Amino acid sequence: MKHISSVQNALIKQVLLLKDKSRERKKSGVFIIEGLREIELAVKGKYTIETIFYYADIFPKEQLEKSDLKASQYIEISKDVYQKIAYRETTEGIIAIAKGKENTIDKLIFNNKNPLILVAEAPEKPGNIGAILRTADAANADAVIIANPKTDVYNPNIIRSSVGCVFTNQIATGTTSEIIAFLKSENIAIYAAILQDAVAYHTQNFTTPTAIVVGTEATGLSEAWRVASKQNIIIPMQGEIDSMNVSVAAGILIFEAKRQRDFK
Repeated sequence: MKHISSVQNALIKQVLLLKDKSRERKKSGVFIIEGLREIELAVKGKYTIETIFYYADIFPKEQLEKSDLKASQYIEISKDVYQKIAYRETTEGIIAIAKGKENTIDKLIFNNKNPLILVAEAPEKPGNIGAILRTADAANADAVIIANPKTDVYNPNIIRSSVGCVFTNQIATGTTSEIIAFLKSENIAIYAAILQDAVAYHTQNFTTPTAIVVGTEATGLSEAWRVASKQNIIIPMQGEIDSMNVSVAAGILIFEAKRQRDFK
């Protein structure tokens, strides 16, 4: 196994770029994963692990050898290097470089003939995206589609906040018009969380092929979704405000669909 002790090493400099720059992740086609559980979920999600870095004082070589992790190369790194490239305050001593996937609409495959899909338009905060992915995983949704994404799905904040669910969900990105066209071509009914012309969400039937669409708290969904929607839906609110966190709203709506499907 190789050993790197200098933070000036070319490969370590690339890791830093991958951590901080979406452009670098897109250009190179690779990204970084920190943490054993996250790396294991990436392997489960059939991601290719190219390189594993480990700091032996936290993650001993013997532990690595006993694990099922497979990579093209394994590199032991010094404390200085690890502290430089580690992203999280609570660390596990292991970081990987993995090859990204083409998360385009045409790559989606539905093994379920009655898919349940969660769509989020232009979510800005990686923490919200991560929470949406965790919710979709918990509900066993067939896919998460992000319309007009503001960041790539391999942003370290998304990986961290999703607790690795970014690797176990089927994910696609595209423009709003591309996604609407795809959903219509697959005969998937669109239910958009929009105030205009809306009815209470629990009055609708989500037991057929369904896409539930949510937007940001600040701007909501674009007009295209209102026009394309089979029915606009709202979560009745009884307090002083008329909106809630997008990941919370997504959770309420997707689990109503699950409730209906489980007890129909």
